Amino acid sequence: MNLSWLDDFLALADTLNFSRAADERHMTQPAFSRRIRALEQWLGVPLFDRSAQPVRLTPAGEWFRDNAHDLLKRVARLPEQAREVAAAHEGALRFCATHALSLTFLPTWLRRLEMRLPGSRLDVMSDVLSQCEQAMLHGRAQFMLCHAHAHVATALRAPDFYSVAIGQDTLHCVGQPAAMRAWNANGARPVLRYSETSGLGRVIESLPGTLFQSPDTEIVFTAHLATMLRAMALDGRGLAYLPASLIEADLESGTLVRATDIAPIALDIRLYRASTPLAARAQALWDAAVEFSTPT
Repeated sequence: MNLSWLDDFLALADTLNFSRAADERHMTQPAFSRRIRALEQWLGVPLFDRSAQPVRLTPAGEWFRDNAHDLLKRVARLPEQAREVAAAHEGALRFCATHALSLTFLPTWLRRLEMRLPGSRLDVMSDVLSQCEQAMLHGRAQFMLCHAHAHVATALRAPDFYSVAIGQDTLHCVGQPAAMRAWNANGARPVLRYSETSGLGRVIESLPGTLFQSPDTEIVFTAHLATMLRAMALDGRGLAYLPASLIEADLESGTLVRATDIAPIALDIRLYRASTPLAARAQALWDAAVEFSTPT
């Protein structure tokens, strides 16, 4: 629909005369009539009863007149509202982070940067990796924080995106101690698995020699989130690969223990950004992240 059709319609609704309405709209009557017809075809209903002289609004036309006024008012407010949204987000740094890191690594890391970037406002979205990647690809976020592995591809590839390692983490295969002893005794081990949308699941599935390739395992539970798999592991439901950053206290207390025959998986914690130029405050954050980066 052409928004100018609304003004055409309201001119005719006020005058109920095609010739006068066309003059008000500075066009010929045939051209004006075609535009009214186009609006009616778009709506799928007649708006004017042309059998009467002067023409009359149909019931649908009466209903549409109120809506047309409302639509034009809302459209007129859009530029101001857009400026308000832009002003509200000016200077805000838009992050997306995978769930586990948003709970563990991100708060501490940001606190370290606050001395370099005082007064910065953050908009943080926490989600599974696939959704975070989409947010970056569609420009809804300036930065993405996630676990990464050198041999596992991400959707954010060079030259369109840059990344820097800002920390390390380790995936440990862990379970509840009493349950693990029982599984070792009977030779069968239940496995708690990440779903396909999980970044950690993507890493585990892509690497050789993981728990999933072992013939004595059975997948008994699947979830998106490391926090959910941790809860199930603590309940003795199965073995799970969990990041050390999430289970440090569990390992120290002994409520979870490592499976000694399953090798841990070393991970980077990486910050991603688009290769296009950044606003000044976002560039300052990136420069600080590079300065504090971890050698790889």
